[in-house]
Amino acid sequence: MSEIKVSALNLVPVKSGEDEKQAIDNMVDLAQHLDELGYERYWIAEHHNAPNLVSSATALLIQHTLEHTKNIRVGSGGIMLPNHAPLVVAEQFGTLETMFKNRVDLGLGRAPGTDMMTASALRRDQHNGVYAFPEEVAQLQKYFGPENQQGYVRAYPAVDKNVPLYILGSSTDSAHLAARMGLPYVFAGHFAPQQMREAMSIYKELFEPSEVLDKPYMIVCLNAIVAETDQEAEKLATTLAQVTVSITRGRMEALQPPIDNLADVLTPAELQMAKGRLGVSLVGSEETVKQQIEKFMDIYGEFDELMAISYIYDQEKQKESFERLQRVMKQVRK
Repeated sequence: MSEIKVSALNLVPVKSGEDEKQAIDNMVDLAQHLDELGYERYWIAEHHNAPNLVSSATALLIQHTLEHTKNIRVGSGGIMLPNHAPLVVAEQFGTLETMFKNRVDLGLGRAPGTDMMTASALRRDQHNGVYAFPEEVAQLQKYFGPENQQGYVRAYPAVDKNVPLYILGSSTDSAHLAARMGLPYVFAGHFAPQQMREAMSIYKELFEPSEVLDKPYMIVCLNAIVAETDQEAEKLATTLAQVTVSITRGRMEALQPPIDNLADVLTPAELQMAKGRLGVSLVGSEETVKQQIEKFMDIYGEFDELMAISYIYDQEKQKESFERLQRVMKQVRK
């Protein structure tokens, strides 16, 4: 029996009534709080052309967070590799590793993290980038590897830095790749839970030991909102429901405060969709969330690390939620 590690993901959302600078300040404030609590890692996602998110320049935000924390690992959840030349990614993260030794993670995604027009504006062929993902991950491994395995083009100062790579996925495709390469696998259950059980099973069953790992390392990312009571958590979660519906409406609205009755702002169809999303989220009191995690493992299988994302409008309530989640996870064993 071993303890499940707990980490956090942040998309750096802009809250209604606040601006981009406040969103970045909130990102740092939360990172510092989780650093003090002893969280394992803090990841920042890459999104483009999203007016409600300030996470487009992901590497810059990672550096900013590292500069304002002491121990917590900070990384990307993830860098969307079709948008970037692997050489540039290796140079950036090799530099971060040089500045902040043993505190940098590089999570990698195969999607562009935006719409197709914006992906084209990023000046890489998104279609070829998606198909070239396995080769580009291998290229990054080489850039971060030892001097004697380098080619003519080298990613200084990445050489021999061995920045840890994580494969991100929201379908079964990346599960196969992570298993074949013997790399840690992170599933995006917070927004795409449909193939989660199958993907987790594929990764574990097909995993091939590597120089990085001798056995699978599974991270599951879930929405998590933990409060003193179920009722309070459910009200806080109305912010998440509004985020979910905002995306489907194509509006990309700023984070909204919680409300008493979702039916006042959502259509019946939207209300059902929001409830469906919450069905695979961790929402409730500490005891309720503990039961939800145990039920999750019964259905989906065991995992090594929980990466939580919490769309909570009130900054102090968000920090409290992460405190409560950590207490819960200390009681859960795999």
